[in-house]
Amino acid sequence: MNGWGKYVVLALIVAVATHIVVIFGTPTVLMNVALQRLGGGHYNAWHLGERVTQASRTIVRPAPDFAYSACPYDLSNGPVRIHVTPWTDYWSLSLYANNSDNFFVLDDREAQNGVEVLVMSAGAAPPDHETATIVHSPSQRGIALIRRLAPTPDTYAAAAQVSHADVCSGAH
Repeated sequence: MNGWGKYVVLALIVAVATHIVVIFGTPTVLMNVALQRLGGGHYNAWHLGERVTQASRTIVRPAPDFAYSACPYDLSNGPVRIHVTPWTDYWSLSLYANNSDNFFVLDDREAQNGVEVLVMSAGAAPPDHETATIVHSPSQRGIALIRRLAPTPDTYAAAAQVSHADVCSGAH
């Protein structure tokens, strides 16, 4: 190999290694930023977002017609129980793993009367006689997100009122 050849090979190795780190590391870094922004370092509690405007964006490109509630969850102390109160119009519950993968979605068409979910660590056995929908999270931490259609200030206020009955807490 000539004098320049070893530098070209070294540059290719560095480029490939950097590419791999960026591709696999970016989703986790971005989710950690989102966990901090949405929960302020607090886990297992709902946080209702402000009504979406140009100035109030916490997450990139939220839809202005929705009221968003986010619960950064942490399963390190056991399962987390999530209860979504029914809403008169469209609503959905989405669960995101620590790497930003969306691994669970349920909406008003599948659960007209709301839903109760028990989020557990991957492979954990559900408690005996559990009536909630069991969902195994691929990561210890993630984000639960409720979207409620609320396109006007009045419907947003009503969605905010309904959200007080939602639950996201340790399921001891």
